[in-house]
Amino acid sequence: MNAKIHQLWQQLTDSLWFIPGLMIVSAMVLGLGLIELEVYYPIRGSTEYPLLFGVGAEGSRSMLSAIASSMLTVAGLSFTLTLSAISQVSGQYSPRLLRNFMKDRINQFVMGYFTGSFAYCLIVLRTIRGSDELTFVPSIAVLTGLLLALGGVLALILFIHHIAESMQISTIIYKIMDETTTAIDRLFPQELGEPAPAGTLVDKAKRLIDAPEGWITVTASQSGYLQQIHSELLLEWAVDHQMLVRLEYAIGDFVGKGFPLLSVRPVNERQDAIVLTSNESEALQDCLQLGRYRAVEQDVRFGIQQLVDIITGALTPSTNDTTTAIMAIDHLCVIISRLAARPFPSPFRAEDGQLYVLTRSASFAQMVADAFDPVRISGKANHAIFVTLLRVYERLTAHTHDTARLSVIRQQIKLVREASDTTLETSYEKELVNAL
Repeated sequence: MNAKIHQLWQQLTDSLWFIPGLMIVSAMVLGLGLIELEVYYPIRGSTEYPLLFGVGAEGSRSMLSAIASSMLTVAGLSFTLTLSAISQVSGQYSPRLLRNFMKDRINQFVMGYFTGSFAYCLIVLRTIRGSDELTFVPSIAVLTGLLLALGGVLALILFIHHIAESMQISTIIYKIMDETTTAIDRLFPQELGEPAPAGTLVDKAKRLIDAPEGWITVTASQSGYLQQIHSELLLEWAVDHQMLVRLEYAIGDFVGKGFPLLSVRPVNERQDAIVLTSNESEALQDCLQLGRYRAVEQDVRFGIQQLVDIITGALTPSTNDTTTAIMAIDHLCVIISRLAARPFPSPFRAEDGQLYVLTRSASFAQMVADAFDPVRISGKANHAIFVTLLRVYERLTAHTHDTARLSVIRQQIKLVREASDTTLETSYEKELVNAL
């Protein structure tokens, strides 16, 4: 899928209005369909089934008017509750959590249900006739409106329960961890063509990744965060054009308009210099997705950042919520342990023994630093945080046998012990840390 189309679709499905909009249209179509059904296949509801359809024109109007009014009122209430939850969570924990509430499917469904029921009642109301000359009451449509109202009671109960649960910090932390680990399972390892074999091609890739000469630069047409790399499209373009493509930014980095986004050069180093056409430059940019915000879909570090924001916010002097910080550290441990156990995909990709794509990505050491350095700094003079970190590092060592990764974890252990020696005030606290 083209990057722009994929980005548009993602923005639509994550927005607060798209699913409610679809449900409103669906409700209007349902209302019109039931009315047309009764026009062509009329039933004598009031006489044959009085318990179900025994409502006259005036009674149907009154009932549907009451349902429409109540549905619109409850829709406004649900919208107010959603905004209140968003305001409280973003202010208390992190503003980066706001999108998690906006793209919540239950919130979108409930708002769509109430507004859709309102639209349905309006559609049916306009067709009811009760004059002496002509009487028309779409019995099935009126009964459906009553059923929608009864379903609205259940939807309201579900919504209130969901909002109350969603605002709990344990739920917020778990959802971040779950979304991030799901992304890890999908991305690590992610095979794109063939990994560049060890030896000559890797040496060549390392030489070219930062080489300034011989490259043609493609600049960004807009500013934003690099959200996704459509790897298959990028490799396919490189193979078709026999070009070596080098990305200048990693997933999650901010790119300014006019900044170098990627660079290309012929795979044959002896080939004369080439010039990219505007269509070729546009095709290359379509392989990358820039947006106003970071997304966890390919950016695991953003999931880590959200948990770190919660931890550092909880450890501020004004909040001083060590329990929340420890809870988030435990969930952060799950993410890093999943990374520690996975082989990272090679940033250099080849096809048929030929190097084609050079990407930039965070190493395990960088992700560990992103996760734990801010926590250690914010948790200074707090022995409970130091003890939790040391226990987390002990768990992490059981998830990897890679020498380099174990060295990274040991370095973090050393930093925690140094911080505890210099920031903890009592010998009792130091003994608790040193006992681990």
